[in-house]
Amino acid sequence: MTHHQLTAAVAGASGYAGGEVLRLLLGHPDIEIGAVTAASTAGSRLGEHQPHLTALADRIIQPTDASTLSGHDIVFLGLPHGQSGSVAAELGDEVLVIDCGADHRLADAADWVEYYGSEHAGTWPYGLPELFTSGGRQRDHLAGVKRIAVPGCNVTAVTLALQPAVAAGLVDPTDLVTVLANGYSGAGKSAKQHLLASEGLGAAVPYAVGGTHRHIPEIAQNLRSAGADKVSISFTPTLVPMSRGILATSTARIASGTTIGQVRDTYQKAYESEPFIHLLPEGQWPSTAATLGSNTALIQVAIDEKVGRLVITSVIDNLVKGTAGGAIQSMNLALGLPETTGLPTTGVSP
Repeated sequence: MTHHQLTAAVAGASGYAGGEVLRLLLGHPDIEIGAVTAASTAGSRLGEHQPHLTALADRIIQPTDASTLSGHDIVFLGLPHGQSGSVAAELGDEVLVIDCGADHRLADAADWVEYYGSEHAGTWPYGLPELFTSGGRQRDHLAGVKRIAVPGCNVTAVTLALQPAVAAGLVDPTDLVTVLANGYSGAGKSAKQHLLASEGLGAAVPYAVGGTHRHIPEIAQNLRSAGADKVSISFTPTLVPMSRGILATSTARIASGTTIGQVRDTYQKAYESEPFIHLLPEGQWPSTAATLGSNTALIQVAIDEKVGRLVITSVIDNLVKGTAGGAIQSMNLALGLPETTGLPTTGVSP
């Protein structure tokens, strides 16, 4: 256990992920915020880009380079895909580096090349503490590490929904379908026509349709970790007019004779000791509003008897449990701090 405050730098501080990391760090008793950096916004006040972070509003954003980031105990990287590897390579092995981007999530370099189209930067310890692994959970592999790859936000929602059923052999992992309703913050801050309010308000639109979304190989990787020999998943995300949140509806061919009681018992046992994951009472359905601002995931299960499929709905805040909260949760484990330190479990609703 540490007995003094540690310093943390945040790269990509003007983006959504970086801003959420900073918001949560402001409430962390063991962390002092050091440098805040970015590329195109360097030289400006943080308050111009993150006006909700009033305690940090007058901080000047510095360039993202090794000289600025060095000297901190922890560095969070909230950078565009493909940029974290080169920055991390310049930081010493004694620094805890937490990548909120995709660069180090995938174990298979061929998957990276296929879905991202560039050279793979390597694989880091995976920052989803609740992930099922052989003989335990991923948290068992995070203590003392100096590099952490934070999962994709959709990946977290879908993995938490499906892994108990996959691990227990209740479903066929080669017949998985998931459709997601996603808040616009998941697309980042880049100014693109389809992200304008005039385009998005009052509309729902799918994207990355037909097996092209970059989170697909990561979901499959996680479900194999949970015990699946082979994974086949149809994955379709949809932008809906909300700023935050993910509602994932996942279905799978269920083993003959499986009852809802067996399913609920499996999920209850899987998550009963997890501080951030909750199986809702029977008949109560998850709402994204219930998780806004929190590191909580809510799950509900049902069986569609007519078609023989298990239906799992899961909700998270894509910027908290899906990104920054998961990053800080994993950081706590790496540092030997209580896993829940500095992480809210109460949502903001309505």
